[in-house]
Amino acid sequence: MQLKPNAFRLHETVRSVETMSRFALAVLALASGVYTYLGVRGLLDGSASFVFFAAIIYSVAVSVAIYAFWIYMMRFIPLVVSGVQRIGLFITMAVGCCMIIAMSSWLNAAALAGSAALEQHMAVTLQGYAEDLDNAHAKALATQSLLPDVERAAARFAALAQDERDSGALTGTQGAGSVVQLLSQMSTQMNQLSATITGSRAEVAGLFEQGSARLATMRELVSTPGAIEPRSDAFQAEAVQLSAIIAALQQTDVAASVKRAATDLSAGFIAPVADGRSADLANRQDAVMETVRASVAAQSAALSDAADEILAQESVEQRRFVPLSSAEAVIRYWGDFIPSWAGAISIDLLPVVLVLTLMVVNDAMRREAETLQEAETITAAEMLRAMALYKRMEAEGAAAALTPAVEEWERSDPAPGEADRTIVAEDDTVTPIASAPRKRGEGPRPA
Repeated sequence: MQLKPNAFRLHETVRSVETMSRFALAVLALASGVYTYLGVRGLLDGSASFVFFAAIIYSVAVSVAIYAFWIYMMRFIPLVVSGVQRIGLFITMAVGCCMIIAMSSWLNAAALAGSAALEQHMAVTLQGYAEDLDNAHAKALATQSLLPDVERAAARFAALAQDERDSGALTGTQGAGSVVQLLSQMSTQMNQLSATITGSRAEVAGLFEQGSARLATMRELVSTPGAIEPRSDAFQAEAVQLSAIIAALQQTDVAASVKRAATDLSAGFIAPVADGRSADLANRQDAVMETVRASVAAQSAALSDAADEILAQESVEQRRFVPLSSAEAVIRYWGDFIPSWAGAISIDLLPVVLVLTLMVVNDAMRREAETLQEAETITAAEMLRAMALYKRMEAEGAAAALTPAVEEWERSDPAPGEADRTIVAEDDTVTPIASAPRKRGEGPRPA
């Protein structure tokens, strides 16, 4: 059978790759220690020498722990046969893997993808600042949408005043009287409100331009290659300036001022006394001024409602850029760096494959050893008993073959000689075997 040679070859192969397994495990532990050093160095504060020695000590401890742990697993798990004990070792190995990930793998991921994660953090923050600037600008421009309505109202009051002065279109009597004075007053107030809205337009445009320039600088800091630490510091400085611009942009919103002015148009309406030379003209002036009052009230209500809609919009909350370490950034944006996490964890947990391989090979060797022939595992006592049994069977077979010849010889020779007897003993059992008689002068017959 070929089972025993196969088991022997498996045993020899395991012995031949043992050195390679130790070497591979040492290289993996060393690689994990190096990346752990790179990852932990960014988390420590203090002098350069303190950071260096502290990171070295931690990384060496991690390398030794990983190497010792996997050596234990490679030694013990393949040798354990009991199912309960093997499950216990598997649970131990799972706990050890979790501890290795906790003390090393996330630092390895920080070393592999820390700079990219910090750039991702700056890019996400930049997008938020861009949205805040757009929202603040849009809200400031919403007030500018009231300008056409205010300008139309001012032009209408001015036109009515001019028509009344030239042709008496409202009262039927031309000239500058109380109606013309009231209409001119309303037109002046609308023009002042229009000037307030127009004046904020230039300031809004200037602030938005400054904010756009800050955003452009921040985009360059995100995409420019180079060391991430100085870029992050410069990005934080730009973020502070941009936050101030966004706050100033919100303060330029004149919606509240427009609402107050619109309310004053109606609440502070003061109609002049009719100055008509006759009672009929005075009555017509009073009627026209009452109509102007109603028109001013309607215009005031419309502007107040429009200003309330603008004020009801949510204000832009102040955003603050929070600097992160490379490890914190990798953990926060882990979903964007799954390949880096996979590589970092694989460096630490690749020996699992070696442990499982050795376990399968050792199980195969044990199964083949159990199926060996009994003759290949016989003891010395069993060998002696088997030899005695073989001689007995051989002797009985020879006797059975000679019996017919002996009977014929005895019939031809009535005085047979004394028959030789062969005794084969095993343990205390004696079995006589008859031998054929021989003639005088003849040698003994072969058994």
